[in-house]
Amino acid sequence: MGGTFVVVALLVAGAVPAAADSNNNNSAKLRRAVTVAGIVEHQQAFQAIADAEAGNRLSGSPGYDGSADYVAERAAAAGFDVEVREFDYALGFLADYEAPVLRIEGGTEFIGGIAGASLGGDFGSMFKSTPYSVDVTAPVWAIDLALPATGPPNTSTSGCQDADYAGMPPGAIIIVQRGTCTFADKFLRADAAGAAAMVFINEGQPGRTEPLWFNFDGINIPTFAATVETGTALANGVLSGETGVTARFKIDWRPGNYTTSNVIAETTGGDPDNVIVVGAHLDSVGVGAGINDNGSGSATILEIAEQLTKVTPRNKVRFIWFGAEESGLLGSEAYVAGLSAQERSQIAAMLNFDMVGSPNFVRFVYDGDLSDSSPPPSGAPPGSDAIETLFLEYFASQGLATEPTAFDGRSDYGPFIEAGIPAGGLFTGAEGIKSAEQAATYGGEAGEQYDPCYHLACDDIDNLSVAALDQMSDAAAHATISLAQSTQAINGQRGKGNFNVKDAAPPTPIAITSRS
Repeated sequence: MGGTFVVVALLVAGAVPAAADSNNNNSAKLRRAVTVAGIVEHQQAFQAIADAEAGNRLSGSPGYDGSADYVAERAAAAGFDVEVREFDYALGFLADYEAPVLRIEGGTEFIGGIAGASLGGDFGSMFKSTPYSVDVTAPVWAIDLALPATGPPNTSTSGCQDADYAGMPPGAIIIVQRGTCTFADKFLRADAAGAAAMVFINEGQPGRTEPLWFNFDGINIPTFAATVETGTALANGVLSGETGVTARFKIDWRPGNYTTSNVIAETTGGDPDNVIVVGAHLDSVGVGAGINDNGSGSATILEIAEQLTKVTPRNKVRFIWFGAEESGLLGSEAYVAGLSAQERSQIAAMLNFDMVGSPNFVRFVYDGDLSDSSPPPSGAPPGSDAIETLFLEYFASQGLATEPTAFDGRSDYGPFIEAGIPAGGLFTGAEGIKSAEQAATYGGEAGEQYDPCYHLACDDIDNLSVAALDQMSDAAAHATISLAQSTQAINGQRGKGNFNVKDAAPPTPIAITSRS
């Protein structure tokens, strides 16, 4: 990563973990100690942090920094050696620095999503919409709409004539529809008319129903891409002129370079030449708090860490909460890139937990032996198959069905397998659709997303399955303590020393590594 680093020691006081059993030194005991209540306590803390800041936990934002502080303090109080390792990254495509807002005053609050990424919600911030930051509550004006769209495609003339804006007061929020003239004509006229903000919708005929999202410079009016249904609700039955609706429109789009961090907490004991990395990403997308994605994985591994604290493992266990995963696995890339060849060789395995509380869940296990999926570009490092088997055998022992999920490097284990480090993990599903067969096996709703709030503003504390958290956290705890005892199936090593209970230790100072 380069640069000059300064290490500052902070002694954490006041952050006290839930009491750990003094003898959680086997799978059954650790699984009993790791509770859904403990996991949800951490998720509630993440929600509170997001609520107190900008509605999200985006890397580089106060919401993320607060989450990282919380995790670091809890891990240090539990007796781990903790380092907050900072790195710089570029925020571009997902540049909602604060959660966007579109709400009818006294009525509907629409669900924000990520425009350009199949949206999923009711609206999303238009890329390179300028000015980047606006928060306005104003009357909504309909600009020559055709709703419902009953004619042939490309017949709406919304926003194509100056006369469409006759009588519109400056500072209004306008609804503009696709059709007839070019997108550029519509944006230029809207900007010249003095509107404060624009909600842009598709025309509505078959093939013209998806929200439209633009990736070019020159959108000089703050704009949301929205569904036709959202535009229709805002129009309130009016096709031209004042709708009688007042709405709040908030967008805070801040692309640029930011400093964020990975939080690293490792056991004080255990073989440093045979390290188990247990990871989850800590950041959310900008549109919401990210309590399932990935507050669920982050909270789960923190609960496991706190309940493992009284044990001296044979192998060193290193818990990592990664930043900037949502911008392209940047935290895990920075971590792996910063390892020396010797440090890489000391990592025996990486366990990844990204989304383990999806409301419409399936018990997915990464396909480490590639028996059910195509190989990632880097291939599957030897030992990844053994990690998959560890999970499969555990679930089988509990009478719980599983399914493979692609070992494609999509989450933070990707940089590890590219470096030749065996990896595996669990997943309860994101934007994928549950099949009838899966619903018959796991329950839930066929034909619906595994996580209906994936990358949406509604990914909050209510967007969780208690059953998923319970089952997947037990499996995660089992794999963690099993590999802490022995990695024989992965690399032929058990680890040095005895696996036993250690004496209680005072809180460990947190090392903060930053650029100067």
